[in-house]
Amino acid sequence: MKLVYVCSPVRGDVEKNLKKANRYCEYVAGCGHIPIAPHLHYPRFLDDNDHNERELGLYAALVLLAKCDAVWVFGGTITEGMSREIAKAEKRGIPVHYFNYKMEEVRS
Repeated sequence: MKLVYVCSPVRGDVEKNLKKANRYCEYVAGCGHIPIAPHLHYPRFLDDNDHNERELGLYAALVLLAKCDAVWVFGGTITEGMSREIAKAEKRGIPVHYFNYKMEEVRS
C-alpha cells in the first residue's frame, strides 16, 4: 500500500472543507492506499488563525509529506498552503496527481 498525501483546502468554509477532506481520504483508502491528511489532525490542537501555530502545522505536514509516495490534490482551488505542499512534493520528486471535485483525475 502506498502512502498518499491528501492535499485540499481548509481555510474559508472550514467545516465544509474538512468534510470534503474526509471524503477524499475515504476515496484514497478505497483505491487501496493509506491516506495522510494532516489538515484533519492538526486543527484539533493547533489554531490555524494563529500565525505561529499555522506555520508549525504546515511544517509538520511537510515533514509527513516527505514520507509519502504521492500527493493527490483535490478540488479546483489551490490555496497558499497547498501551493507549498505541491512545491515540496515537486522538489522531492514525489508524483503529484490532480483530481476535480468529483474525484476524477484531471492531470498528473
